[in-house]
Amino acid sequence: MARNPYYQGPRSDHFDGTRFFLKGHVADKSLAELWRWRRESKRAAWPAWAPGLRDVPPARVEGARLRAATIGHASVLIQTHGVNLLVDPVYARRASPVQFAGPKRVNDPGVAMDDLPALDAILVTHNHYDHMDLAALSRLARSRPCRVIAPLGNDAIMKRHDASIAAEAHDWGARLAIAPGVAVHLTPACHWSSRGLRDRRMALWCGFVIETPAGAIYVAGDTGWHDGAIFSALRARHGGFRLAVIPIGAYEPRWFMAAQHVAPHESVAIMQAVGAREALACHWGTFQLTDEAIDAPPRALGEALAQAGVDPALFHVKRPGEALALTF
Repeated sequence: MARNPYYQGPRSDHFDGTRFFLKGHVADKSLAELWRWRRESKRAAWPAWAPGLRDVPPARVEGARLRAATIGHASVLIQTHGVNLLVDPVYARRASPVQFAGPKRVNDPGVAMDDLPALDAILVTHNHYDHMDLAALSRLARSRPCRVIAPLGNDAIMKRHDASIAAEAHDWGARLAIAPGVAVHLTPACHWSSRGLRDRRMALWCGFVIETPAGAIYVAGDTGWHDGAIFSALRARHGGFRLAVIPIGAYEPRWFMAAQHVAPHESVAIMQAVGAREALACHWGTFQLTDEAIDAPPRALGEALAQAGVDPALFHVKRPGEALALTF
């Protein structure tokens, strides 16, 4: 059996001693399936540049107000109750292990790193290159030092890159206090992990629930829909959400992507299943990871909302540099 370079811990209902898994869910694809996708791909042409805006967040957002600034792709700055949480900060030019090839960003980060406020924690959902940018985490360790909370095994990846990154790793179900009345829970997701060819599912992946005095926020992370059970369980445990940050992009072709990335109609299903009053779209419009056009996710989301009878004003689609402001 292969050795896990990131995590050595007891077996559990989602860890077999070497690899992590979600019971009943299989996201792995073979090399033959990968080559089939590449061979049959009808990849839409993206613009070389699709600029967003530039946001300069406030130092803090106090009380029951909530501000969520879209930085690009899955990077979001969440501010509420005086706490600043940065999710999956990716500032790299490419979502790739190298900077001369791989998906290239088509817009600048919507919040420049120098414009970020002081941070209370960074939340990293998993180790894929479009979510874990080690160079950015290293820079933030010096300019915005704070806890970096991630699922099991991911701390080893970060600390091997830079020991100054204050990385800590936790299992699904963990609850971590951030500030009085504010805590973060790690939750299951229908996804997988790898940084290379030989480490598939050797680090855990997750979503996050942010608990606040005025209600909870759900950050889904990368996920497929599967049977929807993990989302219904979140509603049962947390009683619904003021806001859910849900991916809407990187979903075509469905035969290859369905197990790991939701399509927009499933994004709406997640919003409903978790009992979110409002949602914020992420994971689209910055890196071309899959076949759909750059504007396909918001268009398909609008159709899905209409079909589900959900007010489109409740599922917010923001460009990089645009912020959502809510009151709990």
